[in-house]
Amino acid sequence: MTDTQRPNLLYIHTDQHNPYVTGCYGDPLVQTPNLDKLAQSGVMFTNTYCNSPICVPSRMSMLTGQHPYQNEVWTNEHVLDSGIPTLAHSMGAAGYHPVLIGRMHSIGPDQLHGYSERLIGDHSPNYIGGANPDRGVLNGTAGPDRISLKNSGAGQSGYQVHDEYVTAATVNYLNQLGAQKRWQNSLEPFSLTVGFMLPHPPYVARQADYALYREQMTLPRKNRALDEENHPFIRQWREHTGATDVSEDEILRARTAYWGLVTRFDAMIGEIIDALHANGLADNTLIVYTSDHGDMVGEHGLWWKHVFYEESVKVPLIISWPGQIAGNQRSERVVSALDVNATILDALGAPKLPNSPGRSLLDLLHGNGDWEDIAFSEYCSDQFAPVPADECFLRMIRKDEWKLVYYHGYEPQLFNLKDDPDELTNRASDPACKSILDALTERVLAEWNPDAIRSKMARKRADTDILRQWAQQTQPPDSIRWDYRPEMNRLEN
Repeated sequence: MTDTQRPNLLYIHTDQHNPYVTGCYGDPLVQTPNLDKLAQSGVMFTNTYCNSPICVPSRMSMLTGQHPYQNEVWTNEHVLDSGIPTLAHSMGAAGYHPVLIGRMHSIGPDQLHGYSERLIGDHSPNYIGGANPDRGVLNGTAGPDRISLKNSGAGQSGYQVHDEYVTAATVNYLNQLGAQKRWQNSLEPFSLTVGFMLPHPPYVARQADYALYREQMTLPRKNRALDEENHPFIRQWREHTGATDVSEDEILRARTAYWGLVTRFDAMIGEIIDALHANGLADNTLIVYTSDHGDMVGEHGLWWKHVFYEESVKVPLIISWPGQIAGNQRSERVVSALDVNATILDALGAPKLPNSPGRSLLDLLHGNGDWEDIAFSEYCSDQFAPVPADECFLRMIRKDEWKLVYYHGYEPQLFNLKDDPDELTNRASDPACKSILDALTERVLAEWNPDAIRSKMARKRADTDILRQWAQQTQPPDSIRWDYRPEMNRLEN
């Protein structure tokens, strides 16, 4: 493949976007004209699963093409080994100059992980124990805690300001590429990754976006009272986060803001794609849109992520490539975020990551080859969990129409998503489902050992304690960090 044939890459990655809050995925309320248009130009995947329903593990899995049990990043405080090659390393090995603008959410001294250039960093510290940002009036609202529902509504989050900086920098970068192309009458293929914060909580949107949905926002379809919750882990999770008796006012405010944030980042994506076209760069550009995980937004009585219901563990995936992928496609095949990694590398002619189980989707998109409908996700945590640090070991498998959630030390959940897409009936104790339960449990545990993970995480906690104390005492400078300020946040209710 010559340089003139090799595609450009525009890879856009948001944070905490529930795919069901997107027009092209069937939401009749939300306004997402740019994602809808992108889906019309390519293929929309309806069954894509993240590899962990929490930020850093999910992102590091996508970056390395490895499951958390392989790269050993299970929590937001685990440092990815810089010796593990990433998507960016492979693109660089293929001759690209991979550029990242915005969010990576990697903790540790390596803030590039294979990217040749990074224009805007994260708002959070580079180091465990580094100084966390002051969110002003919205302190505490970014995490899984009831305060994020209480302090929700109209206003402004610094995360949105961050994404506006990212959008401006991305448009400027594309304008410079366009100028270079016009000046030289040619351009080397580019690789551009754009990392957004939205629609991650705080559940706070600017007045104009909030007003779009204020009078028409609906309550969750699958709201569940605490006394109706019969799975002990889910019940403990709700009690742990204070999401036991969320008022209707809080529910509507938080959901209204979330829908507003989705509309806002959709508009930012529109600005970027418009710049791509305005500079004559769109014809041979592979555009990939996805997110790191979803948000429960009140369904099943739950908020945030961390669980394996579809709203949390499923992510949007839209791939557009003019001349290579036909438009107006909808694929219901089960795919993993690891497969997205493999697909990008395959399309760019970059080497496959040697220890990645990811599968390229290109043959599937072109109607060739066999495809097993299977995806895994895991959540092993000593941070955001309702149980002691050495007891939270969860793994999900989606195979064909079945989903099993394995809880180490707890009863499992088994859902038939064809018959029960809302995941309302746990079939794990159904005698008729014993064979499928046994088969899926065997697949979950075939290469994933919760006892071994327990030992590894215990060692990591001991190491992390030293790293945290070191950063607190020495205060190392952040190499790449965006200037997040408390006055960027306001609440206007």
